[in-house]
Amino acid sequence: MSSLSSLLFLSFCFSLLFFCSISEDDQRKTYIVYMGSHPKHQVSTSSHHMRMLQEAIGSTFAPHSLLHSYKRSFNGFVAKLTETEVKKVSEMKDVISVFLNEKIQLHTTRSWDFMGLTQQVNRVPSVESDIIVGVFDTGIWPESPSFLDHGYGPPPPKWKGSCEVSSNFSCNNKIIGARSYRRNGQYPINDIKGPRDSNGHGTHVASTVAGGLVRQASMLGLGSGTARGGVPSARIAAYKVCWSDTCFSVDILAAFDDAIADGVDIISMSLGPRKPIANYFSDPIAIGTFHAMKNGILTSTSAGNDGPSSFTLTNFSPWSLTVAASTTDRKFVTGVQLGDGRRFNGVTINTFDLNGTQYPFVYAGNVPNVTGGFNGSISRFCLGNTVDRELVKGKIALCDILVPQTLLGSIEGAVGIIMQDKSPKDLTFSFPLPASHLGTQEGALISSYLNLTSLPTATISKSIEGKHEAAPFVASFSSRGPNPTTPNILKPDLSGPGVEILAAWSPISSPSTAKDDNRKLLFNIISGTSMACPHATAVAAYVKSFHPSWSPAALKSALMTTAFPMRAELNKDAEFAYGSGHINPLGAVNPGLIYNASEIDYIRFLCGEGYNTTLLQRIFEDNSTCSPTNSDQVFDLNYPSFALSTHISTSFNQTYKRRVTNVGSTNSTYKATTFAPSGINISVNPSILSFKALGEELKFELIIEGKISRSIESASLVWDDGVHKVRSPIIVFDSDPFIH
Repeated sequence: MSSLSSLLFLSFCFSLLFFCSISEDDQRKTYIVYMGSHPKHQVSTSSHHMRMLQEAIGSTFAPHSLLHSYKRSFNGFVAKLTETEVKKVSEMKDVISVFLNEKIQLHTTRSWDFMGLTQQVNRVPSVESDIIVGVFDTGIWPESPSFLDHGYGPPPPKWKGSCEVSSNFSCNNKIIGARSYRRNGQYPINDIKGPRDSNGHGTHVASTVAGGLVRQASMLGLGSGTARGGVPSARIAAYKVCWSDTCFSVDILAAFDDAIADGVDIISMSLGPRKPIANYFSDPIAIGTFHAMKNGILTSTSAGNDGPSSFTLTNFSPWSLTVAASTTDRKFVTGVQLGDGRRFNGVTINTFDLNGTQYPFVYAGNVPNVTGGFNGSISRFCLGNTVDRELVKGKIALCDILVPQTLLGSIEGAVGIIMQDKSPKDLTFSFPLPASHLGTQEGALISSYLNLTSLPTATISKSIEGKHEAAPFVASFSSRGPNPTTPNILKPDLSGPGVEILAAWSPISSPSTAKDDNRKLLFNIISGTSMACPHATAVAAYVKSFHPSWSPAALKSALMTTAFPMRAELNKDAEFAYGSGHINPLGAVNPGLIYNASEIDYIRFLCGEGYNTTLLQRIFEDNSTCSPTNSDQVFDLNYPSFALSTHISTSFNQTYKRRVTNVGSTNSTYKATTFAPSGINISVNPSILSFKALGEELKFELIIEGKISRSIESASLVWDDGVHKVRSPIIVFDSDPFIH
């Protein structure tokens, strides 16, 4: 700027003081001045905030600096300030903090972002919208905002299904099909006939797979963000096979029968038998998933919720995908504060807010229902009618167990419930009243307070979001391997988010399953392998949108060989807890190599399992024959993982035959790298695979030799071409400690 220009500029500045200091104005940024709650019996006004600014930065700039006043729920304001002015304002009386107005991004229902499948990832919308996901569950709530069909065209031409239209149910271009199954014709009283979901579970699962974007979704303020499915453009076909009382095998098989003919691309099943069924073809789910596989349809199934005991998997057929449940980096914490000021953090999904009010606090063991014949040794568990309802009315009760939501009758009329026991804290529940679940260490301190205080009181806070620093780890409830029928086929296959998942819900269903819970929600937070399964379903559908012609085995292989390895120190059951590891959506799109399998592979496998020629010919409708039983046919199933059942200190030498198909680069060379603990030697022959074309298939053998000194030993094989790392887990285990 020239000297003349400078003089003119200064003259202009003095005549218009507000615009004088361009450099100073450039230094101003937007800050939030937080002042806590409003003073008692008065509300802070903009004029009060203006006076504060005038005192700090002068009367000339203050009117232009104040941008907004918070006047209703809390006290504070927004202003444009320089760093010097920030210091002055922060030192003023009543100011708690001054912080920069930073960009805060909306989070999703957390699990998808946690896995890297953000809203911005590459997609093939035209293909994704042609993918049809069949959801076998409790039906669907069609009016949910997760299932709006704005922008959708008609169903894909391949769709041959139908919709059970009634006075209270209709499909759209998002939910393109809906059927219900109740072959005995006897419907539970509280269920709605037809495909409408009166439970909530099916709606939750369907929206996790393919729900559209719903902004500002939450469970009464918990988990706030944008709810969405993994493949939000995909279509949904709902098959209601489960009701409030049970799911019948005949109905499940009828649904498979229809879904395969209807033209679905992927099936999601968050259900399973009560106990493992040893014979694959006595298991309706194994049968249904087998025929789906024959028709090019991958079925994603939940591992079960009977962990952490071994041999608790209920879905484990090699032609289906078995999904364990793991945590994300988000958890919900429910605080408890005693009358003496001490605070403890428990775990529940608590949407109720007592606003810090202290209520009388009693131990359930001290208030038994004597007239009902109970004493304190029973009433302390708060089950049934064991507690005197009059003595807990208007109070918070301490119970010595995590009380099932459906068995809270004893404390009807109570203000809240605090539960303490040794059960794991990674499975959280919603209750029909304020509730928090604590460990025995905290419980002992609370019990001491109750015993030593004449008028004990307590309060329970609304849940807040915390952070799982060690995530992901497999949830304690997730069912474990080994495979109950074929121990030398590793199950589960992989792990996915299944803890505290926010998704759509049926508003006529209680979020806590308790009868006296009157909350009506469009979104609910629940946990289970039921929640993990649809995450894997969605990732498989996502991969299929890039590779529409891939077989079920190819899709499964892509998910397994790209999964993130998990930390064995956090999961003592190692691969029997998490399989190949934690699902990796972006990696699965480009796995490099795949372990493919077709009907003939499964025929050979079943021959090795002892199934006879006559049976298999009926199943496969061909002239397949079984040679004399050869157990190596089980080891040679072209599976993306390796398992070996043996005994401690017993020498073993087992060969596995595999073949991999190149789906990465046209010309590529993969080198095998193995990782094994002391005592185990793993060799690969050949150890280098050179591909000259896409789709080329090459064979190799993997040999495991040695002895084990522990019940579980983990190893791995990685094929690496410098771009792709195709990883297969290897587990060698002592079968003796695992009791069926």
